[in-house]
Amino acid sequence: MTVHDLPPSNTRRWVIRRKAKVVAGVLGGLITLNEACRRYDLSIDEFISWQRQFDKHGINGLRATRGKD
Repeated sequence: MTVHDLPPSNTRRWVIRRKAKVVAGVLGGLITLNEACRRYDLSIDEFISWQRQFDKHGINGLRATRGKD
């Protein structure tokens, strides 16, 4: 994965695959957490929630609507 694989900076519709790419980009060192939050207009808490859900449930954890934990 390269920086070019990340979603465009003007992304507003966050489907699970785009969220997963951002999480993978940060975890893989392609982009810092702060850069990702600035680039995608995310709060740190929002990104961390994506990361936690991905860690806990895999890609399906990134769905906007999901079952109870």
